[in-house]
Amino acid sequence: WAPERILLLPLYPQFSTTTTGSSLADWHEAAAKSGLVVPTTTVCCWYDDPAFAAAIAMLVMGTLARARAELPAGTPIRLLFSAHGLPESIVKAGDPYQEEVEACTAAVMAVITRTLGEMVDHQVCFQSRATPQQWIEPSTEQAIEQAAHDGTAVVVIPIAFVSEHIETLVELDVEYREVAEKLHLPGYYRSPAPNDDPAFIAALAGIARRAIAHGDGLCSAGGARSCGVANRDCPWAKYRALVTA
Repeated sequence: WAPERILLLPLYPQFSTTTTGSSLADWHEAAAKSGLVVPTTTVCCWYDDPAFAAAIAMLVMGTLARARAELPAGTPIRLLFSAHGLPESIVKAGDPYQEEVEACTAAVMAVITRTLGEMVDHQVCFQSRATPQQWIEPSTEQAIEQAAHDGTAVVVIPIAFVSEHIETLVELDVEYREVAEKLHLPGYYRSPAPNDDPAFIAALAGIARRAIAHGDGLCSAGGARSCGVANRDCPWAKYRALVTA
């Protein structure tokens, strides 16, 4: 196969050295071994794409509407935007992931607030801790415990995942639901991952088309660098060093 050009579009909305970063490193290693040298555009992140935020917001509002219909009138509901966690040391070293998850949540909440005409209680939290070191907090389990203390039902949103897999179907749907039931939450709901949702696919198509129009090199969904300069592990830092060398 001899492609004329390549578009690398990660299915991680938010950049992290542990996900998009490692995947791109694997790609470049494999491409070098095979001698594949063609014009390539790389999308580093698209967490703040307006069409993506709108697609996720619609899925969340659908689940929120169901929760409000099924729960007793007046039951408080909190939206928990749950993302895969990271060791705190990786974030402190300059990984932009946590900042991008929080900005992504803010973009989705802006659509929800504008559409519903009301502020909805919400919180960002992190799941899937896998090592004994300190991870970024609050954990999703801690957020569920706080909801129990506050007497509120929850709608959990997998904000860093775009398809259903073990961390949504088992961790969120089974394990954390059991935690919620043991703590007697008024209700536990989970918004679906976007999967093949038409609005989500349209958002991805728009990101892809704009990236191709951008040309060779690195771009975000908005074109230029989108995360803060304090994030030293943002791929833009390495890219700028490369193009100015």
